[in-house]
Amino acid sequence: MTHAHSAQAVVAVTASAETLFGYLDDPARLNSHMQESSMMMLGGRMSYGFDEARGRAVGSLVRMEGNVLGLRLSVEEVIVERHPPLRKTWETLGQPNLLVIGAFRMGFEIDASGQSSRLRVFIDYDNPDSVAGRIVGAIFGPIYAHWCVNRMAKDALAKFSNEPG
Repeated sequence: MTHAHSAQAVVAVTASAETLFGYLDDPARLNSHMQESSMMMLGGRMSYGFDEARGRAVGSLVRMEGNVLGLRLSVEEVIVERHPPLRKTWETLGQPNLLVIGAFRMGFEIDASGQSSRLRVFIDYDNPDSVAGRIVGAIFGPIYAHWCVNRMAKDALAKFSNEPG
């Protein structure tokens, strides 16, 4: 499936591909920014639900639910590609109930270079289906998408820049 919009963030991380993949393979850790109340989340937050594989196998399901501005949000994702330690991709199932983005495909790629790695986090997404969602998505979708991929990349960078050498 192709999507109308995309965003990405690229960082150099001082960690081997195996170590970095192991850290990013946990959806709750990778998406920790969604579990915190923040301005980008309009004071809301999301909580996670997992199947037995906890998002660490192809076909595994990850569910997020939360409230933003009193509105109930939810999305269900499925892991569609997982090639440790190089790449992982997931996408929405059905139509997500989100404010500024609709269906999406998201993931990360790691290019190893010894004990350092180049990390690329990406999202390909559509605006929400509703008329209001298309308007709000056109305005705020790019801002939110860039914030999300940048947070994931910067969180990984911060994790490994604080590790003892």
